[in-house]
Amino acid sequence: MMNLKFAFPLVLLCALLCASCGGKKGASSTTGWNYNDPKMGGFEKTDYDGQVTGPNLVLVQGGTFPMGLTDQDVTFEWDNVPRRVTVSSFYMDETEVTNVDYREYLYWLGRVFGETYPEHVKRAFPDSLVWREELSYNEPLVETYFRYPSYDEYPVVGVSWVQANEYAKWRTDRVNEMILMKKGILNFTQDQKDEDNFDSEAYLAGQYTGDVRKNLKNLGNGGERQVKMEDGIMLPPYR
Repeated sequence: MMNLKFAFPLVLLCALLCASCGGKKGASSTTGWNYNDPKMGGFEKTDYDGQVTGPNLVLVQGGTFPMGLTDQDVTFEWDNVPRRVTVSSFYMDETEVTNVDYREYLYWLGRVFGETYPEHVKRAFPDSLVWREELSYNEPLVETYFRYPSYDEYPVVGVSWVQANEYAKWRTDRVNEMILMKKGILNFTQDQKDEDNFDSEAYLAGQYTGDVRKNLKNLGNGGERQVKMEDGIMLPPYR
């Protein structure tokens, strides 16, 4: 009898563990309804193989490490108490953003906004006067560092925090736009002007459609739909 008393909880525990690992392939483990089945409402679940690595990015593996003072605090200030910190994996540029990278950004701004909003382009330019210092002669760098081809692959300087964030947003939009074009979802177009340009946030919110070539199939109604974040096609925002 003792064996029987312990057998049922063990079987129940195994059943719960199996259920938590997921149900049968193609169906919800919590409701039993099929995924990607138009006859069952068409809820879509993507076969996700992992995030695509964006241009010039490398994966930095996350982990846990002790942060803070690990030696004896002889002054007893207790302002740097040691603690374990966990950092998630993230992507990072393999190299710094170069002068030619940033000039590509300025060129795009000028092509899209230059005619109507020239001030929008002007405020994106880096501050070349950062080279000027007392008792030093850096005027050649002030005049040539950002534009001369010899410095194309050098890191861009004189960019503020606000400008860097605007550049990151622009890069997010351009990378995602190229992904959608390579997937055959959008047509390639270079005649975008003013507000009529691809914006990742606006696209995902359904406020921008772009020059559509062929959208994804909508399993819910049999029609077509735009790409969603859940599809795993577009990349998260650059920072």
